[in-house]
Amino acid sequence: MASTTVYPGSEPARWKYLDRIRTRAGPFTDGDAYDGSMVAEAMENMTVLVIGAGGLGCEILKNLALSGFKNIHVIDMDTIDISNLNRQFLFRAEDVGKYKAEVAARFVEKRVRGVKITPHNKMIQDFDEDFYMQFQLVVCGLDSIEARRWINATLVNMVDEEVEDSYKPLIDGGTEGFKGQSRVIFPTVTSCIECQLDMHAPRAAVPLCTLASIPRQPEHCIEWAHVIAWDAEKPFPSLDKDDPEHITWLFKKALLRAQEFNIPGVTYALTQGVVKNIIPAIAATNSVIAASCCNEALKIASNCAPSLGYPNNNYMMYSGNDSIYTYTFKHEKKDDCPVCGNLARELQVDPAWTLGELVESFATRPEAQLKKPSIRAESKTLYMQSPVSLEEATRPNLDKTLVELGLSDGEEVGVTDPAFATVSFKFKLKFKKTE
Repeated sequence: MASTTVYPGSEPARWKYLDRIRTRAGPFTDGDAYDGSMVAEAMENMTVLVIGAGGLGCEILKNLALSGFKNIHVIDMDTIDISNLNRQFLFRAEDVGKYKAEVAARFVEKRVRGVKITPHNKMIQDFDEDFYMQFQLVVCGLDSIEARRWINATLVNMVDEEVEDSYKPLIDGGTEGFKGQSRVIFPTVTSCIECQLDMHAPRAAVPLCTLASIPRQPEHCIEWAHVIAWDAEKPFPSLDKDDPEHITWLFKKALLRAQEFNIPGVTYALTQGVVKNIIPAIAATNSVIAASCCNEALKIASNCAPSLGYPNNNYMMYSGNDSIYTYTFKHEKKDDCPVCGNLARELQVDPAWTLGELVESFATRPEAQLKKPSIRAESKTLYMQSPVSLEEATRPNLDKTLVELGLSDGEEVGVTDPAFATVSFKFKLKFKKTE
């Protein structure tokens, strides 16, 4: 049976119905960790960080403000584009060109009395650990896997087992068209983003031979215009993906290519999406996933109900492609996760590979996805991307095979990337057997 006692917040009339949820113990509430009389005050004093003020971020900011959180920060370095207006409902036509974080913060503050939202028009990498230490919750509405990996690694790295406040729960949401997901990560305790990095494997590149000879899809025609026709004709000194004139040129070229091979579907919007690698977004899907994320924030902040993430299911997937389907399950924490684990991850390699081939492979491997990797063996540095002096000194190693460099089956190597300054990825080389 649920508790019948309701403890009103600082504005009883405004939060009347919310208080019935957050200040009453539900049937699955942990009684030892719950005190309904303290919930409203605790939530009002809690500082929450929202990363991203786009399609998901707008929904998240609105939901958090209407869920009783009164001290919110939001980070987003982007400005508002006219294409954002169809789904990012906090923005208006007169806001085009302004910073998303500032406009979103002022809009929500105006509509929800008593809420303070602090905008930051910067990259998340511009802040140090002291900045992130001030928050009790972090909610992500990002479309960049690189940024999600960075904040995930930062929050894991901040954990000090002797300091309870160093644990910052991360709520992560993402959408693509009619599909979406939300998950809760308790750093070092549950599975983190890096544990399941292979779920975010980059899309396979279309071979140039397909683009040049027999395209099969409208995207192939657009890539042909982008990669081959542009380079051959050079209509402008350099391609500006935000310039309508440049996109129009690519669209017309792609359309002619598509007509030649009787391929329907090439549009200006699709051309822009392929060239800029835009992830398709639908307002309704954003609304569903943001609601899920903010429900989890409310549960974690109040303890009125068990949250997604601990101790069992920690991942919710949603699909609206064919009817509506949702499912929750548990992602297991991996001992060989380079961020939250303590074991080296096994890496299948060919001993005949050159070091250069190994370095290049880190960009396409689903379990690595590192763009500028530097690599070091147990006893020596193999290749460093920077500084310039070290890059020049280690560059000759790129042409040597792994065997020539003295690497052996089972040897551990450390890999770093400037995009993840706090992380050293550990891999154990597993040589492929030759026939």
